[in-house]
Amino acid sequence: MKIEILQKVEGEVYLHYRFKGDLIEHVDIEFIHYRGIEEILRGKPLFDAVAVTPRVCGICGHAHLIATARAIEDIVGFEITSKAKKIRSITLACERIQNHLKWLYLVILPLLEDLGFASIAPFEALKASATIQKVIALFGGQYPHTSYALPGGVVCDPTYMELLQAKALLDEVAAFYHSAVLGPIGSFEEFKRDRGVLKSIYDFLGSQELLRIGRGHDRFLYLGAKKKYLATKAQRAYTRYIQEQRNSKSLALNALYKGRFYEVGPMARLIEDRFIKDLHRRYKDSLFTRIAARVYEVGLLLETISKELDRIELSEPSYIEFPKSISGYGEGVVEAPRGSLIHRVWAKEGIIERFEIITPTQFNLANGTKENPSPAQKAIQGLRDKRVAELVFRSFDICSVCTTH
Repeated sequence: MKIEILQKVEGEVYLHYRFKGDLIEHVDIEFIHYRGIEEILRGKPLFDAVAVTPRVCGICGHAHLIATARAIEDIVGFEITSKAKKIRSITLACERIQNHLKWLYLVILPLLEDLGFASIAPFEALKASATIQKVIALFGGQYPHTSYALPGGVVCDPTYMELLQAKALLDEVAAFYHSAVLGPIGSFEEFKRDRGVLKSIYDFLGSQELLRIGRGHDRFLYLGAKKKYLATKAQRAYTRYIQEQRNSKSLALNALYKGRFYEVGPMARLIEDRFIKDLHRRYKDSLFTRIAARVYEVGLLLETISKELDRIELSEPSYIEFPKSISGYGEGVVEAPRGSLIHRVWAKEGIIERFEIITPTQFNLANGTKENPSPAQKAIQGLRDKRVAELVFRSFDICSVCTTH
């Protein structure tokens, strides 16, 4: 048994490696913290959750905010305006972009450099990440930990000039992304002619015979679209089949769908996309396909934001008064940077009786057994080099604080 501490995951994770000869046979994943956000909310006014849950995480707090707002709205089946939906969609997409850029340049590239990849300075990428956060701040007033989205809509009323400013900021980020990271592509053949960072990663992993490592179960869950996938075959998925499961090793709960582990995140969201589907056909749910999906998603999100900005009807109301003294059960599902995020709330006369949060890392880095491993555990079985194993782990974009909420 060999114990390693995985840091720089917004907390720490203990990895208990078990070897058979020189091969990794299994690894137990231990999240060592417990924060009790769900218990803190019990007995509090319903709207307090909108201020508390974004503090679950410092890098995807906005996804928690929207998930909470949706869960509370779901109690009474409340419909917000089209304008509010678009603004929420824009800010959620911006959060994903800033996360993906930081993950690529501050997590993945340094690990690749340890294996011999040429060093790439992160400064321009961090500037782009900060720029996209300004788009969130235009609508939300600040980032992180904005509380501009409330049950009933959003409490901002952007002007035409602010929309123009958002487009200008978006263009800055797109210019960096398409010149340095990945050009506008739609197929694997176009990708092979690209000269960005992702193509360099592909070439390097190919030279090290690492393109096909890191495969999980080839099962995906995309709750934002109510879909699950066995490889690329889509089926309907329902949140009622998601269960949390305790395990003896970790303070975090495992998340399973009908008793089975599924991978969530960009690869799940994009498995029907032409480019990612082609990568999957060649390399299955490998380390490179997982990295490529997260990087490629940035370009798609930039396009989505641009279209949504053009479609905002400024004359529509941003917010509709929402009743506070309500009772019942509600659920909010959001596609956070790392995958499907679920908030569930039980309320009585405006007071929270119970609150439940299920985060993406509970799916991807659950602590299963050798016979029934989670996606990340399955992906490192059979590897020799712990540096490569860490790279595979971090390809899932781990978040400790979300998992130990």
